[in-house]
Amino acid sequence: MDYKQFLETVEKKVRENMGAHIRVSTRTVKKNNGTERSGLLIEDDSTNISPTIYLEEYYQQFLSGKGVDKIAKEVADLYEDLKVDRPWDEQKLGEYDKIKEKVIYRLIGREANEELLQEVPYVPYLDLAIIFCVLFEAGDYGMATMMIRNRHLKLWHVTKEDIYHQARYNTWHELPGEFLTMSDLIAELTGIKEKCPEEPMYVLTNQIRNYGASAILYPDRLAGISLCLKENFYVVPSSVHEMIIVPESASPGRRMLTEMLREVNETQVPDEDILSDHVYYYDRKERRLRL
Repeated sequence: MDYKQFLETVEKKVRENMGAHIRVSTRTVKKNNGTERSGLLIEDDSTNISPTIYLEEYYQQFLSGKGVDKIAKEVADLYEDLKVDRPWDEQKLGEYDKIKEKVIYRLIGREANEELLQEVPYVPYLDLAIIFCVLFEAGDYGMATMMIRNRHLKLWHVTKEDIYHQARYNTWHELPGEFLTMSDLIAELTGIKEKCPEEPMYVLTNQIRNYGASAILYPDRLAGISLCLKENFYVVPSSVHEMIIVPESASPGRRMLTEMLREVNETQVPDEDILSDHVYYYDRKERRLRL
């Protein structure tokens, strides 16, 4: 059974587990870097915010021997955790004053998203692009958002500068940043705490670990890190979800960091999560991040 057949089979099984007021269908979504993913769209008549659940990890479990019935039950249980009980007032989306406090930004790669950037307002930043979303919900499973497109600016009678100014304030309030050691992050993910005598690497992200690379844009965040480290440092864009901070004194050098980043992007990071193949450098005297 290939992934498409698996998806269709799980769709039927999940539908059997749901009530008559819930609709289950397959959906293909265009993601970051022009990638596409197919999953299950589960819609409830009582709300207008519907999650799409991607099944690649479940497919790997199926190939390892887990039954389809059990997988369908787990997907239904996950939907119960993901679903938003309160519908979003769609009329608010037509009036900027009613949604502006929910406008946030995120970072994506500029070159890999040229087609998307023709449709959305963005601000160039290094080799990246700052794009904008309306944040409906944020939690342990990620964010429910609506990407802001050029047509929304016309509808709202606002400029790109207006939403950028608003997002600069909103994002770090709605999605507070976190600066932690690499070993602390590994302990968080694995439950195994291994304290290193000296921490050569740190991670900058947000509290929900979703599109947390944008935390480098938060006011005075990089300047604060330089005060903590007491030196200049490299910023390695390991994915759209986090940045790795490497003190200059502990780094193997820009060229080696770049080679490591590109190898990891090619072999370890999902295509939709890749941010950049370039390493950045923060100069604390200039208070500036540069390529």
